[in-house]
This record gives sequence, C-alpha cells and structure tokens, in this order.
Amino acid sequence: MSWDVRFKAGVHLPQIGWWLDAHRAQSRSFVSHAHGDHIAAHREIVATRTTASLMRLRLSGRRRENILNFNESWTAELGTQFQLFPAGHIFGSAMLHATTDQGSLLYTGDFKLRPSHAAEACVAPRADVLIMETTFGLPRYVLPPAAEIENRIIAFCRESLASNITPVLYAYSLGKTQELLQIVGRAGLGVMLHAHGHRMTKRYEELGMILPPYSLLNEKNYAGYVIIAPPTSAQTPPLTWIHPKRTAIATGWAIDQGAKYRYGCDEAFPLSDHADFPDLIALIERVQPKVVYTLHGFAKEFAATLRARGVEAWAIGQQNQMELPISTNVGST
Repeated sequence: MSWDVRFKAGVHLPQIGWWLDAHRAQSRSFVSHAHGDHIAAHREIVATRTTASLMRLRLSGRRRENILNFNESWTAELGTQFQLFPAGHIFGSAMLHATTDQGSLLYTGDFKLRPSHAAEACVAPRADVLIMETTFGLPRYVLPPAAEIENRIIAFCRESLASNITPVLYAYSLGKTQELLQIVGRAGLGVMLHAHGHRMTKRYEELGMILPPYSLLNEKNYAGYVIIAPPTSAQTPPLTWIHPKRTAIATGWAIDQGAKYRYGCDEAFPLSDHADFPDLIALIERVQPKVVYTLHGFAKEFAATLRARGVEAWAIGQQNQMELPISTNVGST
C-alpha cells in the first residue's frame, strides 16, 4: 500500500480511515497531545494514557479510547501497525509510527528533541514517509542553551522578589506552566499558579509526575511568590489586582527582536516546547525518510531548505494545497 496523505483541518490517511490531530470531530483520529488545537470531539481516538486523561479534563463527552503505551503495537485497519513514541513536547505527547508490509510513516505532531523538565524524552524512529511540524522552520530560529534560559528566568524572579516586586511569568496552562514550575520551584522559589494552570498541574501529579511545591494563586497573599499564569489572563482579575509586579512571557518567539514589546511584558524568555531549526534538521537525520511533508509555521520555507539539501520535501499545510491528495509509493523503491 502506498501512503495517500491529505490535509484538510488535520492530516487524513483515507486508505485506513484515520485522521491525525484532526481539528474537527471525526470518526477516528490519532491525538498527539491535549493542546486545544489538536483535540476535537472524535468518536474514537488513539492516544497515550496521559493525553487521553488530559483530553477528558479539557473536552467533555464520551469517546472510544484506544490507549497505547509507548512502543506498544496496535493493529488498525488493513493490518496497519500503529506504535507511539515520545514526542518531547508536553507530558504524554506522542509521535505516531504506522507500518504496512510496504512501508512506514511517522507523524510527529508537535515535538522537541531538546530535554524537557515536564515531558518524556523524544524518541524518533526511522520511517519512509515523515510528516513533521515545522513551527520554527527558518535558520534564524536557534534557541539558546537550556541552562542559559533557565538561569535568566530564575534571575528575573529573584531580582524582582528582592525588590519586593511580584514576578509574573506568562505561559500556557498545559505544558509550559509545568515546565516553568520545575525550573523555578527547583531553584527554591515559592510558586503560585493561576486556576487554569493549577487544574492542569494537579492532573500532572495524578498521572505520576513529581513536581515542586505549588499553591493556587491567592490574590490577598501573593507577596514573596512567583506567579505563573496564562497570557490570556493578563488583563483580567486576579492578575490585574497584583501590584507592583514585573511580567515576562515564556515563548520560543522571544527570539524575534522586540518580542517583549509585542507581548506587552517587561521581559521575554525564549523557552519553547517546539523544535528549533537545528532540531528540525536533526530529526531528518534520525528518521532518514524518503519523502518529507511539512506542516505549520514556516512549512513552505523548511521544505525548500530540505530540497536544497537533496531531500524530497513538500509543504502540505498551505492554503492552495489543502484539497490535494499526495500519494507516496515508498514500497516500490
């Protein structure tokens, strides 16, 4: 069987009837992780136990859950073998490896090769066809060493607290909040979490992740604590009640000049749960694919970079390609 790969609000493998991170409710979809733009009210899913549990927390309704451990094999339609491998993006995030007797396919979802304090280490197996996320697909997106970023975050918090100013770190409730909690909490600083992040963090603990001490944000007793909150809460209570405060956002886009002004913060730290450009190139070297399809971010530019390096690569997430079927006859080569 050659792989027929289509894109329309998610990746679709029509021959076996499965979607990959479909944005709208489908009969069957692999769910790589539980961020809002990767989940929908599907009737049946394949996911890790952690992702399924976080998905239940964020999305009501009942669905058939095919829960796979990492490296466990599961048989889908037409005898296709599914296996999940850690993606390194957030806790429980997974890559899908699909195999038939004529070839293999790897779908990364969002991933990160660099180590994370709040996700399993990424494992990327070889595959004939690679469908990969390319958020930071330009050469300028090279993240600083992790230790440097973490030291800057800790210094920002300590300097603020020493001046009797409350440091507020803005980060997504799922994934980045827990990463920051690990960084700041391990440095011996007290941490309070916004209600959204607190809810997700409690589920992380229930799923087995060991985390530093933290508490729910108390708008009357926050002095001396580092506060971690989602960016969307910045202009709403209780964040607007906290004075004086210094704010910082944790995002890979902090690499771009003037990021702190664009986000309206005092500082911006390039802490990301996505692969930077060197990681994207390193993934190609690990997987050794015959053909690559790129998705998200600078997909078109990264595909062109790969073609210049002698790798067959095409962006499938572009508007003018959303309805195009792409067949790959990997079994005949």
